[in-house]
Amino acid sequence: MTIRPGLCSVTFRQLDPAAIAALAASAGLKAIEWGGDVHVPPGDAVRAAEVARITADAGLAVASYGSYFRAEHGEDIAPVLDSAEALGADRIRVWAGRIGSADATAAERAATVDALAVAAEQAGSRGISLALEFHGRTLADDAEQTLRVLEEVGSPHLGTYWQPTVSASDAVAVAEYERIADHVSAAHVFSWWPATQRLPLTARDGLWRAFFAAAAAAPVPPRDALLEFVPDDDPAALAAEVAALRAYLT
Repeated sequence: MTIRPGLCSVTFRQLDPAAIAALAASAGLKAIEWGGDVHVPPGDAVRAAEVARITADAGLAVASYGSYFRAEHGEDIAPVLDSAEALGADRIRVWAGRIGSADATAAERAATVDALAVAAEQAGSRGISLALEFHGRTLADDAEQTLRVLEEVGSPHLGTYWQPTVSASDAVAVAEYERIADHVSAAHVFSWWPATQRLPLTARDGLWRAFFAAAAAAPVPPRDALLEFVPDDDPAALAAEVAALRAYLT
């Protein structure tokens, strides 16, 4: 399987980029998604370039830029694009608003879709793709709604991530992936159960075996499998989590 094992820097918000890069490299990962909330703030191109250098010096690739762009009316994606360019990221994670699909009014939905379309066009003009965070309390809160957003935006520069829906069974989570697999460029990998309790990856072994089997069978597998969160947010837990992830990828 050609899926690249990586890490979301938000897993260790308490560490600086150099420490995260060293930790990821020593654990055997290949790439990092750098978060825009702490490690690479939007619009700070100097910081982004510095983190790009740190990543390369550690022998790692930049998987993507994990932004907190919410596609709200009047929100400007330009600072996010500037940081992504300086970071060397060809993909940016974005969010489809702040309201769940069942609660959004028609006007709220239209505003978010329009903002995503504008952002995708601007990203594409710089050779960057956008990918939706597959997440509750957004318009992309399940597989069908994610497909609906992608269809309404209608841009070749917008795809999606996948992650297991909180509290969903293994079968439901994998079925959601299979429904959107053609559009998935990366997966956020973590084991939360029964809600947001952070467990070792192997605590949901059935989920991850089934997911990676489905990903391997997809016409275009996700480029990246990015570990996001570890038990107790403990850097010492990363090595075991990486070992489990790499085992699923073999």
